[in-house]
Amino acid sequence: MADPLHDCALVIMAKAPCAGRVKTRLEPAVPPDALVALYRCLIEDTVALARQTGVPRIAVVCPRGDGADVARWLDVEVVEQEGDGLAAGLDSVFRLFVGDGCRRVIAFNGDTPHLPPDTLAGAFPLVARHDLVVGPTEDGGYYLAGARRAHGGLFAADGLGTGGALRALLARAAERGLGVALTEAWYDVDEGSDLARLGAELRRTPARAPRTAAWLAAWNARTP
Repeated sequence: MADPLHDCALVIMAKAPCAGRVKTRLEPAVPPDALVALYRCLIEDTVALARQTGVPRIAVVCPRGDGADVARWLDVEVVEQEGDGLAAGLDSVFRLFVGDGCRRVIAFNGDTPHLPPDTLAGAFPLVARHDLVVGPTEDGGYYLAGARRAHGGLFAADGLGTGGALRALLARAAERGLGVALTEAWYDVDEGSDLARLGAELRRTPARAPRTAAWLAAWNARTP
């Protein structure tokens, strides 16, 4: 029997699409103005992926001050985070969304729109049985985190954005005695080599992330 998802929320971490603020680690491969267009495609494909899961509540948590711009851009619920930085944003997801009919909440990045929908949807049943669910990335980070309650300070800023992010998160979870489950390991798009890998994958299966696939096809066609 399929797991009913009526008590679930899927929250995407996103920013207003502004040059110099999004996907900056890709700047050696793609100039800032072009990165804005790529970022829009990544997030729009991520929202489309979220809708494939059947979760009734889909939202975006964004930095303070970005809410109006993101709301004009995306047709989803938009909430500004409490505090500054990604760690505060992740903490905010669970403080703001657990409760009010939501018992299982997943925070999801905007860098893996090519994740199989079944992998994303399959994380919610794990949240029902574990204190923390984490989707590991191949570079030592994580693309999702799910829980049934807020754990203040769990997403400390140390290590975020580095190859030790997952290890640090799991260590803090162990210190708190939290039961943890991992989903399928995947790769996110942080550097030029990731973008090239995604481009090759989407040439074969563009329906996985159609907006991103179209952007990459156009970009590759005009660059040597």
